[in-house]
Amino acid sequence: MTPLIDLQGIKKIFYADDIETWALDDVHLTINPGEYVSITGPSGCGKSTLLSVMGLMRSASEGRYFLDGREVAGLPPSEQARVRNRDIGFIFQAFNLIAEMSVFENVELALTYRGDLARKERRERVTQALEQVDMAHRQKHYPAQLSGGQQQRVAIARALVGQPKVLLADEPTGNLDSRNAQMVMDLLAALHRRGGTIVMVTHDPRSAEQAQRQIALFDGKVVDDRRTRLRAAS
Repeated sequence: MTPLIDLQGIKKIFYADDIETWALDDVHLTINPGEYVSITGPSGCGKSTLLSVMGLMRSASEGRYFLDGREVAGLPPSEQARVRNRDIGFIFQAFNLIAEMSVFENVELALTYRGDLARKERRERVTQALEQVDMAHRQKHYPAQLSGGQQQRVAIARALVGQPKVLLADEPTGNLDSRNAQMVMDLLAALHRRGGTIVMVTHDPRSAEQAQRQIALFDGKVVDDRRTRLRAAS
């Protein structure tokens, strides 16, 4: 099986006032299609940096990155943006919804740069994505009219609408209370059961344990990589 994500010797070095900070130090990591992976570790260990490299939002200082068998680290910025838009869905701790746009418009915004989609297909995809997160009945509402958990569901629909190969989630429950956090985790588990590939950064051990595979970082290095038994669906 060709890995969906294949990181080979990834290093990321930040420079400030002639000081080197090694955010990632020789990371080797493969993730197969359909896996649900959590990435944990102490603050400043490189979790979010690793996710941003996977999402082509940051370039590695060294190393090679293959996405679905294609080397993407060395692509021109315009082509990286194209890959990011088509193949990668992002879920953030801050929901990043636009207050002046309805739920439907916020989700549709993710498709506005897809010139290959007619308006009818865009709208069908938006409706389908909202149905997946049980928010189709709120499509005319605005973010301020939704709870935090509902806003994160809309943000997940926005990540899903482009039908990406992988979902990258950076602390997706960080701004939620325990009840809404569990609702979001249940939704991610359901998406995984349908065949989705999910890579989630989290500081919450309970959230990490719900993933199929747990990776731990420390000082920019992978120090643990183990599989866990998924909870039975309720």
